[in-house]
Amino acid sequence: MGKAKKSNMTKMKNAPLEQQLLEGKVVKKKDRKKVSLRAEESSVLDSKTSKKILAAAKQQQLEFNEENFPSLTPKKSVDFNLGDINEEDEHVDVNENDFMDDLEIDDADAKAFERFQNPEGGKRTLKLAEIILGKIQEKQADIQTKLTDEGSLKIEDLDPRVKEMYEGVRDVMKRYRSGKVPKAFKIIPKLRNWEQILFVTEPHNWSAAAMFQGARIFSSVLSQAMAQRFYNLVLLPRVRDDLAEYKKLNMHLYNALKRALFKPAAFMKGIILPLLESGDCTLREAIIFGSIIARNSIPVLHSSACLLKICEMGYTGANSIFIRYFLDKRYALPYRVVDAAVFHFLRFENDKRDMPVLWHQSLLTFVQRYKNDISSEQKEALLGLLRKQNHPKLTPEIRRELQAATCRDVEMMDNDDRVEAEPMEMYTDHDVEYEQE
Repeated sequence: MGKAKKSNMTKMKNAPLEQQLLEGKVVKKKDRKKVSLRAEESSVLDSKTSKKILAAAKQQQLEFNEENFPSLTPKKSVDFNLGDINEEDEHVDVNENDFMDDLEIDDADAKAFERFQNPEGGKRTLKLAEIILGKIQEKQADIQTKLTDEGSLKIEDLDPRVKEMYEGVRDVMKRYRSGKVPKAFKIIPKLRNWEQILFVTEPHNWSAAAMFQGARIFSSVLSQAMAQRFYNLVLLPRVRDDLAEYKKLNMHLYNALKRALFKPAAFMKGIILPLLESGDCTLREAIIFGSIIARNSIPVLHSSACLLKICEMGYTGANSIFIRYFLDKRYALPYRVVDAAVFHFLRFENDKRDMPVLWHQSLLTFVQRYKNDISSEQKEALLGLLRKQNHPKLTPEIRRELQAATCRDVEMMDNDDRVEAEPMEMYTDHDVEYEQE
């Protein structure tokens, strides 16, 4: 009977479609309503299940990356994240060797660098607390002298309860490591007399992590002018004090400098330019502060204005480092800034002192990046400069770059000739014959 059944099935399989339809031997549609209902019911997962799924997927992705891309995961790196602060980062330091590995300076170059350092002969002896107190007193005296009516605006003494509260904030910020900061500290930038309140909290005694939180809050809330004052009065002296004492910079303070770049105009006017104008910027400070510029995106307007000011100010060895950092960002600089850089180098044509190697490196960087943006006269002047200021290794490279340059005035003349020739090339033979007729 099994064989007969098999023959029947074969016969039915080969039967015409019409016969199969009449006998009801058709494929029945499966009932998928239950499956769809179950899918609809399970489409929304609870939070616990979602967290478990995401955690498992993340773990699988990490294992996949480690197995298939082992070279893409760095073995040892420094975390410059600006997010949460961990207590472990308190012991991580930033050294100048982390940012400029190709800086080869021997004893002679170091002495040449110091020769151009501190031209006015004065040294920075004031501490952060003294600077803040002096600036506040100057501000108070300035406001009082400008008032026509002494009773219209007066700097009032702090309320004892307010002073007591911010003295408590001071104690918290001294030992702050991580976590939330006091709410009273967050509202300081919104106060009218925020500088006076800030002095009560004693910023010179803040921990490094507290300074980062302060830089993050003040750079976000204050205006450009007020943020510049905070950078100049608090952040810059604190970073310089740490570098002078420990010869290294805490990771929190380095992140505070990166956060200060949130307002680039205030960063340039409150940190970079005062640092260079002081005349006593050390090589370590120049490299660490300059790395903030080199490793972050800055609008070309602020960078061009700062580079212009650096080229026009009195020269110190640190100026060459910042000029090199700005030039390496490969901006499309205005011709005014390019001309200022050329005149900056030409000032030392008749200088009898041996220029430090940093000066020659910055000149080499300039001609490599902007050799086609200088004029023919500037090119000849720079070639004449190389005859008087010479370096055995760098000067031949600089001369080679200058000789291969296509000056901007020559390029403009070629473009003008090309524009004049284009209308004649646009005429066809038919147009010429038409004109002859």
